Amino acid sequence: MTPTAAPSSSNPIGTLSAGTLPILRTVEDLRSQVAAWRREGLTVALVPTMGALHDGHLGLIRRGRELADRVVASVFVNPTQFAPHEDFDRYPRDEGGDAAKLASAGCHALYAPTVRAMYPQGFATAISVGGPAEGLCGTFRPQMFGGVALVVTKLFLQALPDVAVFGEKDYQQLMVIRRFTRDLDIPVRVEGLPTVREADGLAMSSRNAYLSADERARAPELNRALTAAAAALAAGAEVDGALTGIRGRIAEAGFGTIDYVELRDAETLEPVTAVARPARLLAAAWMGKARLIDNVPVIPAG
Repeated sequence: MTPTAAPSSSNPIGTLSAGTLPILRTVEDLRSQVAAWRREGLTVALVPTMGALHDGHLGLIRRGRELADRVVASVFVNPTQFAPHEDFDRYPRDEGGDAAKLASAGCHALYAPTVRAMYPQGFATAISVGGPAEGLCGTFRPQMFGGVALVVTKLFLQALPDVAVFGEKDYQQLMVIRRFTRDLDIPVRVEGLPTVREADGLAMSSRNAYLSADERARAPELNRALTAAAAALAAGAEVDGALTGIRGRIAEAGFGTIDYVELRDAETLEPVTAVARPARLLAAAWMGKARLIDNVPVIPAG
């Protein structure tokens, strides 16, 4: 897949959208804005996103404001983490709506580069990741975490923030980012924020827009099944039985292909067969055209 680059823009620092939110299009604009904040002695938080923002993303902005003086959010649908058969071209995009939401949440700048700006002609570098990237989504989307590592590394080096905030809904991604940030000695603190959910428990996700009304009504069963199993595992239930129970429950709810349901160590993401230390129960399954992922913590009793 070779996505078509969006038209380039020279929207400079000081061009405003959604009130007073600067929209930065180039690395030079981003670095100039961050440098101006640094000259004032201010700290900076970065919130990387792919746009189509919802309340979960805005929670990351609010957390960034707690951790730093200024928050810059990036909106970039990253082609290097999509396979040719995946939804790069139809992934939801709404820059104007995103800018308005960011401004309302108190974000201080939006970094929205084009594909051409991030991956100029002749770009020839890749990043290989292992450890927490192995298995789970790494099996079913083998291109994903290398692409995530590449774009996040670029964003870290472009913005040089003090801290970056990511959601725990993409728990494996969070662990991968923490690992390569340590491995590459990137001087950015990586913070995770607990999953933000709808009132019925469904994890907020831009891809929830793919669900029909009927599918949306059945989708929360994924979280209900994980939550019930996590409680049982914490109380000493047998792991294989708990995982089988989740699969049966979500299949009965109308989920189709189940990519995985697994129990992993909460820190290393290595498979575990008993809950002797904090663990994470993770699942990915298809409801119609939407691939839904979710996870819940499992804390051993006592």
